[in-house]
Amino acid sequence: MRVEQFLENSARLHGTKTALVAGDKRLSYAQFDAAAGRLASSLAAGGIVRNDRVLVFMNNCWEAAVALFAILKAGATAVPVNPSTKADKLAYMIGNCEAAGILTQGKLLPVVSEARNIEPRKLFIASTTFRGTALGEGIADFEACLAGAETHINHCGIDVDLALLIYTSGSTGRPKGVMMTHRNVEAAATSITTYLENTVDDIILNVLPLAFDYGLYQLLMAVKLGATIVLEASFAFPQAIFDRIREEGVTGFPLVPTMAAMILQMRDLEPDFLPSLRYITNTAAALPPAHIARLRELFPRATVYSMYGLTECKRCTYLPPAELDRRPGSVGIAIPNTEAFVVDDDGQRVPPGVSGELVIRGPHVMQGYWRNDEATNKMLRPGPNPWEKVLYTGDLFRTDEEGFLYFVGRKDDIIKTRGEKVAPKEVETVLHAHPGIAEAVVIGLPDPVLGQAIVALVVLSDPALTERDIIRHCAAHLEDFMVPRLIEFRDELPKTDTGKVSRRLAAETLEAAE
Repeated sequence: MRVEQFLENSARLHGTKTALVAGDKRLSYAQFDAAAGRLASSLAAGGIVRNDRVLVFMNNCWEAAVALFAILKAGATAVPVNPSTKADKLAYMIGNCEAAGILTQGKLLPVVSEARNIEPRKLFIASTTFRGTALGEGIADFEACLAGAETHINHCGIDVDLALLIYTSGSTGRPKGVMMTHRNVEAAATSITTYLENTVDDIILNVLPLAFDYGLYQLLMAVKLGATIVLEASFAFPQAIFDRIREEGVTGFPLVPTMAAMILQMRDLEPDFLPSLRYITNTAAALPPAHIARLRELFPRATVYSMYGLTECKRCTYLPPAELDRRPGSVGIAIPNTEAFVVDDDGQRVPPGVSGELVIRGPHVMQGYWRNDEATNKMLRPGPNPWEKVLYTGDLFRTDEEGFLYFVGRKDDIIKTRGEKVAPKEVETVLHAHPGIAEAVVIGLPDPVLGQAIVALVVLSDPALTERDIIRHCAAHLEDFMVPRLIEFRDELPKTDTGKVSRRLAAETLEAAE
């Protein structure tokens, strides 16, 4: 099945049902599908053809949702781009994927214009208006594109065509475009909605950027099921989001660890203050067990799903909720129709308790990185069968005796100190267990004696806490060589565009301060 058929099928089965809520805008499935169809016709009239790459450079608005499905209806590949992206990075993406078009918002046109000066590629550009701003020559009016007549587009696409090109955050250099076919997307969406037990009655609130695959799949999965998606621009004002959850009767709430930390810092929240929530999911980084415990206290009716994934395959593992009490530090088992196993440096499977690299097999594994064979060959390697390649995640894991997986750290994050190897995640788990610490990230800095010195950057929820208090807490729970040598206090931790705490940026801020 192709992804645009998610919308077409739901429009046929649930035409009058609310599909999308964004601000004051509410679209039924019939309206959503019709709008995407009209926009697809305008794209085709503007020269967009099968397999072209078209960027969606918008925030979480109803126009972005319509744009994504319109691109797919036109037979093209959607390239969601974070609205905070700067001109030089946008220009790189335009040139790298050889984009044929951009769908954007008027307030972002200055960035698009600057990017076009850097990368003067001929593009079909459609933009919404913004406070009366003139769109300029060669830029189509988005609303006019939506108002046109829908015509049949026979693009002859199949499910092994590219549906999405999702650029990574670029934490290790230039962003890389992850290639996902329609078949990849359907496999991932089917697996995830199966273990979450999603139904047509779910109402899912998403504050995560649609350019972030975790946020994007909230939309795709809701549409596949015929559920309702509520889009919000961000989690900057949590109380407003909580009000929205109450107003809409939201049942599903995906979050990332930084959002969880914000919630847990709020002092005026009573347990069960959002009774409509059926489930809460977390990915991007593992939630500390202490945070999971406090979330369960605040949301006693909601099932908490601790998960692990990466853009290159969308989702890898989930912890069955019944196991939370027994294995709060685990990210669980492979998602349905997926195999996950741990290997050593020679690619051989390791026994329980031994750390190694996590490998993923499944129909949701990416096709590779766009125009980057070197990076592709590093991640996709021959699998156990001669006809397949499997995904080497670059992440270190171990399993327990029953096969449940535990995240150890990124291979390149391991700190070598005093001749020992330290996983930053293990130290961070201890830091997060302290009730006076809201967030923490651990890095290693070069040290002439130790090799690397362990440094912790922390955000406090208890301003009375001192460096000595934190080191004493760590010493009570960690081996001597794992105790941080230095504690740096911060008002906030450096994060990527998707809100994930960045170890690389944290290291750069410390190096710049020296």
